[in-house]
Amino acid sequence: MTMLRAVISPLLTSASLEYFWGILMHIINDTSSLRILVLSARQAGQKIAFVPTMGNLHEGHLSLIDEAKKQADLIIASIFVNPMQFGANEDLDAYPRTFKADSEVLSQRGCNILFAPTVKEVYPNGMQAETKVDVPSLGKYHCGASREGHFIGVSTVVAKLFNMVQTDVAIFGQKDFQQLAVIRKMTKDLCFPIEIIGVPTSREASGLARSSRNSYLNTEEKKSSVALFKVLCECKETLQKGGIDDISHLKSKALATLKEHGFTPDYFNFANPHTLEKSQISDTEIVILAAAYMGTTRLIDNITVSL
Repeated sequence: MTMLRAVISPLLTSASLEYFWGILMHIINDTSSLRILVLSARQAGQKIAFVPTMGNLHEGHLSLIDEAKKQADLIIASIFVNPMQFGANEDLDAYPRTFKADSEVLSQRGCNILFAPTVKEVYPNGMQAETKVDVPSLGKYHCGASREGHFIGVSTVVAKLFNMVQTDVAIFGQKDFQQLAVIRKMTKDLCFPIEIIGVPTSREASGLARSSRNSYLNTEEKKSSVALFKVLCECKETLQKGGIDDISHLKSKALATLKEHGFTPDYFNFANPHTLEKSQISDTEIVILAAAYMGTTRLIDNITVSL
């Protein structure tokens, strides 16, 4: 840490810091060293943007880096596979870990700092003893109903990362609509001085939402998985033509179509985009949220509708 401070201390002008960031991407594993770099950037008048990830990066993640570069001077990404948001029978151990490839593509895309803390760094007292953050008003529906404790794990780790990184702006993808809503409310309720920016879902040419879990799909499963977005689009079109009087029928039809394409649906819900509660006849906006298994792989997607 002393050496890092000696390197940074003379570089307290914006121009010299831009040169320092441009030399290479800095990989940091501990909070203290990260804060020295962030403090130096802030003292030089630079704005900080943060992109939290769990690694196994794809073009969707990299589009968040692109947005961060539009918003700030110093770009920080994190890679941390958060054990707190995985249930007992979920894929924590099997979750893809591709750190070397991830760090290379982040550097190429213009990320300045990669924060890669250990579990001990994030949860020094063990997860059971940690203070937890709950956003019950938004976290109990949809994925929250299917994955008990999931959003407590998400909101807890994001709150901790926000405090570690001390960013001005944080960038998230809209593919996980509920997660973004939970983080927005948590940020507001806990008075974090952070602007939350959502970036539209990145999709493959077929329409399939990009996801780290897509790597679990074999060729046939990936081809069949395109049906999830197609069904969402068909529901949107139907709603825009005829209002929301026939949502129950629309939902039944959508679930049947997904099953015909080999999915095992988890949920297919029509909700108010602000409360995430079941949509009402008076709603002028709707978000359709879906989760379904293709084989053993759980995929999520969503689409918003203005009426």
